[in-house]
Amino acid sequence: MPESDYKSVIRNGAVLLPPVSRTKNELIVEMVRALAARDLVSDAESTVKAVLARESLMSTGMQHGVAIPHAKTDTTDSIVTAVAVIPEGMDFGSVDGEPSRIFILTVSSVLRSGPHIRYLAEIGRLLERPSVRSRILKAATPDELVSIMTE
Repeated sequence: MPESDYKSVIRNGAVLLPPVSRTKNELIVEMVRALAARDLVSDAESTVKAVLARESLMSTGMQHGVAIPHAKTDTTDSIVTAVAVIPEGMDFGSVDGEPSRIFILTVSSVLRSGPHIRYLAEIGRLLERPSVRSRILKAATPDELVSIMTE
């Protein structure tokens, strides 16, 4: 299984549907804690710091209601991800100025950059499709959300 296969990363990740957070920083903390609860990162606090540090350089709020906060850290040996959906949206500093609704937080090892970049590109291509975004926003359960993202 290639490490950059986004489908396996999504299947093995954490899904927050719905998250309880209502601010950007709270959501990042909640998503990282979900990863830590599944033993996908070894240190939630260090991971949060890495994601927030990356976010401080430039917002990872993209367009079309998608945000992909990410960081490289020594708290994992592979690529791990948490997915959250907030249908009503949240201000995430998106490049188009619109609220973000679909959040894909990704953390990968500082020791390898290729798989991280490929994974981000794969997720970006998937979420470019309006039909996929629409179905994700309507997902009622974590299993349904994972199914939509990995079909």
